[in-house]
Amino acid sequence: MIEGAEKIHDYLPVSYDTAKERDYVRFLWEAFETNVENEKNQFAFLAYHMLVMSFVYFNIWQIKLIRQAQFETAMVGFNKNTENQLIDATSPFVFSVVNESTVLRFLKLIQCDNGKIGSYAQLVRERNDTAHANGNIFYNSESDFERRVRDTLRTVKEIQRHSEEIIKEGYRSFLIASQDDEEREYVDEAEQISEILVKQLYLSANDIGYCRDYDISELSDQPRFDQIEALHAALAEQYPPEEAE
Repeated sequence: MIEGAEKIHDYLPVSYDTAKERDYVRFLWEAFETNVENEKNQFAFLAYHMLVMSFVYFNIWQIKLIRQAQFETAMVGFNKNTENQLIDATSPFVFSVVNESTVLRFLKLIQCDNGKIGSYAQLVRERNDTAHANGNIFYNSESDFERRVRDTLRTVKEIQRHSEEIIKEGYRSFLIASQDDEEREYVDEAEQISEILVKQLYLSANDIGYCRDYDISELSDQPRFDQIEALHAALAEQYPPEEAE
């Protein structure tokens, strides 16, 4: 197994809205492992790249839910049918209807500049080269394959760093909306966190780390700050630091 390749799991959701989504991500990882074991590096890289694009879709989903107005503004240039599909999307995987290089533009909403997005798009182009029946076998060299996996994972880490602000923004909104235990979806703090925060936002272990680090004293003027404190404590207990990166 490629050393460090498993780190991709720290950037993927800890839970999914449906078993189908969970099984799909698991299938991609197993396809990567199997092809690595059988030295089919080209197909292993395709599976790994699909995991990375899933990660991108989860990030864009977070943008869609947390910064809805900005997300809708960013769709200028899309045809009406695609625009409606994205606005009405009930799963992050709906973003697959958009060309991968194009969908990366949504990352500008978390301060990824054009230069970075261009480098991310280059990864897509390189993946496309390996996915066509062009008579070439890519990544014959083990060292070259390992380098491509490490480069891809570095891209994931970079996008993750840009996500910190929006994750904390979403967590802040969640705490404010959930502070009244008589009005929120679940009375139990742990259930409210797992079902409404973690599952709906498709939070990864690293995303949850940002939530744990959020300074809740900023919300001390809220009417039910005691409940905000209880929710924040429940998050730390349910998802302790050792489960993050």
